[in-house]
Amino acid sequence: MSLKSITASQILDSRGNPTVRVLVTLSTSATFEAQVPSGASKGSYEALELRDGDPAVFGGKGVLTAVRNVNETLGPALLASGLRPEQQADIDKLLCATDGSTDKSNLGANAILGVSMAVARAGASVRGLELFEHLGELAGAKPSTPYVLPVPFTNQINGGVHSGNPLAMQEFMVCPVGASGIRHAMQIAAEVYHNLKVVITEKYGLAGTGVGDEGGFAPPVETAKEALQLLVEATRRAGHTDAVKFAIDPASSEFFKNGQYDLTFKSGKRNDGQLVLSGDQLGDAYRDLAREFPIALLEDPFAEDDWQSWTAFVKRQVEREGNHFEIVGDDLLATNLKRMQLAHDRKACNSLLLKINQIGTITESIAAAKKAYEYGWSVFVSHRSGETLDSFIADLVVGLRAGHIKSGAPCRGERLAKYNRLMMIEELLEGQGVYAGPNFRYVHQSSLY
Repeated sequence: MSLKSITASQILDSRGNPTVRVLVTLSTSATFEAQVPSGASKGSYEALELRDGDPAVFGGKGVLTAVRNVNETLGPALLASGLRPEQQADIDKLLCATDGSTDKSNLGANAILGVSMAVARAGASVRGLELFEHLGELAGAKPSTPYVLPVPFTNQINGGVHSGNPLAMQEFMVCPVGASGIRHAMQIAAEVYHNLKVVITEKYGLAGTGVGDEGGFAPPVETAKEALQLLVEATRRAGHTDAVKFAIDPASSEFFKNGQYDLTFKSGKRNDGQLVLSGDQLGDAYRDLAREFPIALLEDPFAEDDWQSWTAFVKRQVEREGNHFEIVGDDLLATNLKRMQLAHDRKACNSLLLKINQIGTITESIAAAKKAYEYGWSVFVSHRSGETLDSFIADLVVGLRAGHIKSGAPCRGERLAKYNRLMMIEELLEGQGVYAGPNFRYVHQSSLY
């Protein structure tokens, strides 16, 4: 089967901002769709998301230029190449070559990724495979190893640039490592979430139960300790204290100013300087939290170019705790092999946050995951704060056997699309899949190479 047409259009994401939708049609008239996500807290090293820049239309956030680049440049180039949809690596190479830049700034990573995602779906169909099976084979997974159903790291409290409360740190997640499977994990996450609403209402009133960009509640708390105390009470009331761990994404680049971390950047309250910290002081604060709360993972605990703080924290943490504490690079790495090499050389983290729109093609995303595994790191697959109903990353995390995923709160359609797809995959596997559970960091090791 050959490619017949490739077209794009502009749709809206979960924040009401424009994004790119791509349709790939085969010679059989079968059509495959992809919808591209968008981030709010973006790292400086991400591939470029192309926006129109006209302030009179969507405040400059239109993507009609990227749409036109699919319809007039990328699509015609791919059709003229004669490549088949199952040739993912060759297609992605062609898309990158057609753009010609190092950061996809000529045609836009959002244009390129939409085509890459839709082609992957078409390729899976042509081969008679589920998307997760196709992606697993593209990654070189051993066919004899079982698929891994990931632990869902569900956003329960939002802060940072994803909400209007004074909380500087961006995400506080509940991770049901003690669940028996993905359905049970989602039950636990949802029950904690509903109890959290009650806890917040009792303490702050209904006004405290508004939600942030990713569906987590945004109560008027300012410190990480306050947020974690709410999660402790919610998990206790839900009866799941022994089944969950917590994770934090501080998104620290957002509050790194003049060499310091200003945890009051949203409230402006200086509190005699106690919340404006050096990298070492912030590292000590994280360690204090980890001693008090069951924290399994920190994502972007320091700013994207504060290498000294990253390296010092990892060295001290691994020396004290062993390599069990996951320290994830998001803005630090940007799903970029060059940044990953720097981080590996400097021993700055032990896990990759995998965001497909940070790099712009599925082949490059898979390459980043495989490189992380070669380094002995974990891979943590992630959505973006501006999401769509596309569930692609649910198949990706299963295909890569990555062991954990974050897709926001256990509410809102664009978040649940991923979690619901994971529950569907669990059904498709008919008991043949392995739930990652407490071993979510290392469960991939027997699957690849």
